[in-house]
Amino acid sequence: MSTLLGSLGMIAQQDAMFTHYMFNTLAVNPGYAGSRDALTITGLHRSQWVSFPGAPTTQTLTLHSPIYNNKLGLGLSVLNDRIGPTNTTAVYADFAYKLPVGEKGKLAFGLKGGVNLRNNNLASLKTDEQNDKVFSSNVKSDVLPNFGFGLYYSTDKFYVGLSTPKLMQNNYKTGTTTGGVSTSASEQRHYFLIAGTVFPLTDNIKLKPTGLVKVTEAAPVETDLTLTALFRDKVWAGVMFRTGDALGVLVGANLTDQLALGYSFDWSYTNKTFKYNGGSHELMLRYDMIYNDKQKIRSPRYF
Repeated sequence: MSTLLGSLGMIAQQDAMFTHYMFNTLAVNPGYAGSRDALTITGLHRSQWVSFPGAPTTQTLTLHSPIYNNKLGLGLSVLNDRIGPTNTTAVYADFAYKLPVGEKGKLAFGLKGGVNLRNNNLASLKTDEQNDKVFSSNVKSDVLPNFGFGLYYSTDKFYVGLSTPKLMQNNYKTGTTTGGVSTSASEQRHYFLIAGTVFPLTDNIKLKPTGLVKVTEAAPVETDLTLTALFRDKVWAGVMFRTGDALGVLVGANLTDQLALGYSFDWSYTNKTFKYNGGSHELMLRYDMIYNDKQKIRSPRYF
């Protein structure tokens, strides 16, 4: 560590990833708010690279609902992400304005605004050099505001969206550790393209392909592709491929008309850590709060 010269730059990596990205749409695109015609609450937990020290663990909670005769949507997105000594918390409000397009389509214009907080507990790290000056104290961030926008087009059986949930590339508070070593961190702007559709394969089986493309400066473009089979609109199973990173499987069920539960496992086939970890696990729970009988007889909501 003594070879480090004067400064330690901390640059944000890609935003937290999820194999259940198709259930976490509000976190990346505010135009999704209110699109399920119910008050929808979704929770996700991801344990990445299980048994690898300092591996990421992430939780998200989103809720959203249509208002004003389904012309507007409101939502809330909360994220907690821990990677090694770094913990990131984000809280965002989401707003969507919807316009009818043709007989079945809707185009939503979404805005997202909120705050981010990042803490770096550097003193908790074990170093080769005793009393290493670079890691002898913590670097704590300020509460930093940010905002973003998104476009989201959907029908009952298709969707596509484009968004950038964090437009501002904030610099986290720069401090000086013992010995005059400066530290800094910054947020990176991310762009997301999402799409999906559903179509019948047989009378009882439907196929649901979905995709997510993530783009950020100075990082490879990452694409998640998923193919899910839905049986009698009740149970699903699928496979996922993430470019340059992982293969995964998903299973889940609509336990009731309102409650859905899902699990996924993915394995990093190219990451150098794959020899030393037990893969990544996710749990998903979603609840649609339906208010009246008319909503119950609508066609199933696939997205």
